[in-house]
Amino acid sequence: YENSASIEDAGIILVNTCSIRENAEQRVFGRLDRFLQEKKRRPVTVGVLGCMAAHLKEKLLEHPAVDLVAGPDSYRRLPQMLGMIDSAHSSQVDVLLSKEETYADIIPEKSICDGITAFISIMRGCDNMCTYCIVPYVRGRERSRDPYTIIEEAKKLYLKGFREVNLLGQNVDSYLWKSSDGNLTFADLLKMTAQIAPDLRVRFSTSHPKDMSDEVISVMASFPNICKHIHLPVQSGSDRMLSKMNRKYDRERYMDRIYKIREILPEATITTDIIAGFCSETEEEHGMTMSLMEEVRFDSAFMFQYSERPGTLASRHFPDDVPPAVKTRRLNEIIELQNEISLERNRRHIGQSFVILVEGTSKRNKAELYGRTSGNKVCIFPAGDFKVGDYVELTVTGCTSATLMCANAHKVNHD
Repeated sequence: YENSASIEDAGIILVNTCSIRENAEQRVFGRLDRFLQEKKRRPVTVGVLGCMAAHLKEKLLEHPAVDLVAGPDSYRRLPQMLGMIDSAHSSQVDVLLSKEETYADIIPEKSICDGITAFISIMRGCDNMCTYCIVPYVRGRERSRDPYTIIEEAKKLYLKGFREVNLLGQNVDSYLWKSSDGNLTFADLLKMTAQIAPDLRVRFSTSHPKDMSDEVISVMASFPNICKHIHLPVQSGSDRMLSKMNRKYDRERYMDRIYKIREILPEATITTDIIAGFCSETEEEHGMTMSLMEEVRFDSAFMFQYSERPGTLASRHFPDDVPPAVKTRRLNEIIELQNEISLERNRRHIGQSFVILVEGTSKRNKAELYGRTSGNKVCIFPAGDFKVGDYVELTVTGCTSATLMCANAHKVNHD
């Protein structure tokens, strides 16, 4: 198999999917309708992969475009399944979840032409069982990947030219590798990754307030190449809502983590996730979320109104009783407040200098490049003679709530 430059030239179309939010699933069905039109013109095999395949197997098989449905743990069988479609001309399905699958001996083929940043999965699944979340049902139980395969993958990516790796897990703070030599924690893994090379930036996502340790924050402070950005989802400022969501922390614990981050890493940016209108949320509890936002002063946030996901504990036990219009109004209030805070946080940087890693050309102006600060703030600046992969020091001259505008750029060497 070889990559195709366009759908029109492809003999096989595979869609990798997510089921966390309803909108993502609706978009996939829209794409399948588009692929069906392609199938009517010529022979083409269409497969749906990932979480949506595990969650909506029967519904997907009913769609006339679909030939293959493969869950998250079935990727090793894809060549075999495609071959069986070719020989038997029948649909193929494998959505069984594995208790052992961790990608341990699989190193994805990545090309530097796709960008300067690479993502490395360090674990699979989730054990947290938040009542609104479908991840444990479509990704299985939590299991950590062998740390030495992670480091080997990161080293190979660095030698290929990648200059930033992002360690991924549903809850990276609960990463734990047990062996006869002793246990290895996420703080240990973070340190090992940072030691690969001083010019390899290290990011990670996502942290969990109930598990994030002082040790992880201290390791971040100890290595200049570990990016000073922490994504710490809060979801709600109400203890009753947090309990109903089964988040396993309360507001006090969350703020304790915020205070510790500010103490050890005062320059760190903190971002979050917020859900508006979860089951039975009152106006007072909505206000608690707004007051927490005021207290923390997040740099940015992913903000959503609650969307019931079939199969979750919340869908089985909690009525989705906040009216849609109320959810929308509360979400808009949260977004408006966060935009104000984000703009205020970015204005603090005007006149400051940052070292950024050049990631590409600005979408709005081909004469400009963009990159991100260690704190994950997007910077736009004149292209000059710089190229993707360069480290550049620049000065912030202006901002919006989402972007820093910069000038006076010059290249930085890591010799």
